[in-house]
Amino acid sequence: MLRPDRLRRPTLLLAAVLLVLSAAACGDGGEGGALSVIDALGRTVPFDGPPERIVVAGRGGLLIVDALYLFPEGRDRLVALEERGQDIQPFLAVVDPGWEEKIMLEANAGPEQIAPADPDVVIAKSAMEEALGAPLGALGIPIFYVDLETPATYERDLAALGRVLDAADRAEAVAAFYRERLDRVAGATAGLSQDARPTVLLVEYSNEEGAVAFSVPPAGWLQTTMVEMAGGDPVWTEASESGGWTVVGLEQIAAWDPDQIYVVDYNRDSAGVVEGLKADSRWQALAAVRSGDIYGFPGDFVSWDQPDPRWILGLTWLFTKVQPGLAGDIDLNGEVHAFFEQMYLLDPAVVEAEVISRLFGSLP
Repeated sequence: MLRPDRLRRPTLLLAAVLLVLSAAACGDGGEGGALSVIDALGRTVPFDGPPERIVVAGRGGLLIVDALYLFPEGRDRLVALEERGQDIQPFLAVVDPGWEEKIMLEANAGPEQIAPADPDVVIAKSAMEEALGAPLGALGIPIFYVDLETPATYERDLAALGRVLDAADRAEAVAAFYRERLDRVAGATAGLSQDARPTVLLVEYSNEEGAVAFSVPPAGWLQTTMVEMAGGDPVWTEASESGGWTVVGLEQIAAWDPDQIYVVDYNRDSAGVVEGLKADSRWQALAAVRSGDIYGFPGDFVSWDQPDPRWILGLTWLFTKVQPGLAGDIDLNGEVHAFFEQMYLLDPAVVEAEVISRLFGSLP
């Protein structure tokens, strides 16, 4: 049974996100002079001026780059990043004609690789403090930490990046885009009773050399938060672990027997995975499969369930599936165009040719 405090959590989460968004353009310094900005660890990081040479390092670096590219200044000033698992370079090449001029560092790059790039600042996830903080500090290289993990910290960190880049107007434009869509979801789902919230299971599908596995995210991760924001009741939270995805078997999935199932596939074939599950007699016993309420989580170059700027597209799509009666006439194709045109400043024809053509998952 859902605890009473969980009934209030989606509304509180949205309120927290909107509060952060309302402060997105606030900060100190700027206009090309000296400034100081508070990072995700609460450290006040001083700058003589907006950094001209930025390096992104550590785990999650490619998602940081995706966020940095929301700012034209970030796009121009990024000089180096690490090669990592998820391949977003094809997308960044669409956004940035000068992409090939960036320095590609090896994964888990240390100071000996980072220092030759001559950075004014290194941007990294806060989880990298122990690995990078002291070594870079010994060389006098400033490091600025971000989280970019939940809606609230994501928007806080985007606002901080706007201050680092001396791009307050752009930070406010980004904040306004998110605020409008969050307001729409919050307004529609406010006051939903527990009975009006379908039970939902979101699972990651993986197939390593024929070994198929399904995993659920931790209760505090973005995927869980989006399900709650969209008006659903995530069934897996008590079985998940805090450190990462938790493998679950079909027996457990059958015990939950949720109203709706959402399948994430980071190899970008979530719709194909869903079709395979629908044809599996074991999965056909599940209520969500019998009713047709099993969906492949969508994406383009990357899946929209992740702590990437695209999470707002993931939330919008999820809302149309979890609460279709409340979502009204949301046009997903229009939302995709609006996102890439306004957030990445792409021409509509480029969006159509380079993004729409790559969409995957259970989209209309």
